[in-house]
Amino acid sequence: MDLGFPLFPEQASTMASRVDALFFFLVAVSVFFVGLIFLAILVFAVKYRRRAEDERPEPIEGKLWLEVAWSVIPFGLTMVMFVWGAIIFFDIYNPPDDALEISIVGRQWMWKAQHPTGQSEINELHVPVGQPVKLMMTSEDVIHDFYLPAFRIKQDVLPGRYTSVWFEASKAGVYQLFCAEYCGTQHSGMIGRVVALEPAQFEKWLSGGATGMSMVDQGASLFKRFGCETCHRAGGTSRGPALAGLFGKPVKLQGGSTVTADEDYIRESILDPRAKIVDGYQPIMPTFKGLVSEEGLLQLIAYIKSLDGAERKAAQR
Repeated sequence: MDLGFPLFPEQASTMASRVDALFFFLVAVSVFFVGLIFLAILVFAVKYRRRAEDERPEPIEGKLWLEVAWSVIPFGLTMVMFVWGAIIFFDIYNPPDDALEISIVGRQWMWKAQHPTGQSEINELHVPVGQPVKLMMTSEDVIHDFYLPAFRIKQDVLPGRYTSVWFEASKAGVYQLFCAEYCGTQHSGMIGRVVALEPAQFEKWLSGGATGMSMVDQGASLFKRFGCETCHRAGGTSRGPALAGLFGKPVKLQGGSTVTADEDYIRESILDPRAKIVDGYQPIMPTFKGLVSEEGLLQLIAYIKSLDGAERKAAQR
């Protein structure tokens, strides 16, 4: 009988059923052993109760097979849980290469999303059904938490660094978005919704909200406005290294250490350029802290990522 009160959120992503299956397995194992333990307590309390004042219990000899059984069986079950959970964990936090990347910025008390094509949304996120979507997230102030119950994803959104998570909507609909980390007096009001659309409807929505400038274009505009190309133009200069093809590659630093040029490294290099000095260059780059917003940082990163593709296209001509 449908009472109108679902026990679990709707399953609306490809990962939701896998997460639920693991959860139900854990619950079933827990219920089984709790029932077994209470049944054993009841049986032993009746069978081995004291029947006379002078009664003394007989010594019980240990059994090797029993000792092995209650050690091996729980160990086997816990290993099943660990491996199963680890597989799901790594699948959730390793997005496919063809995932659509959307930027998310959390702030008290709202969510702001920006699509690669430039569309921005507040407390709302439109995504296509059947396509992996990767969220690149950061916070402008305090710790938030991006929580989509219907998709079974939950990821901390941290100030000063980037975190990511991905999902693939399995059916069209509107799903609630929450902040699951207490972030201030209006934490309970930091809610939104994710609108999953069929691919054709999503393309129609994108074309209806076209801004004329993609995130890469906006990043290129900021790159020129701040004069970054003076030191980081193609081919490199004596003042700064070239950025084309940089993203995802190892960068050798002064002192001999190496760091991967990911989103966090680029962000740190913009806001605190003296934190990690590239080998062969002087620490002359000024900080842009306070001059560029979190959205601007994500746009600059999108532009720097695109330089690798632009370089490959130029080489093929």
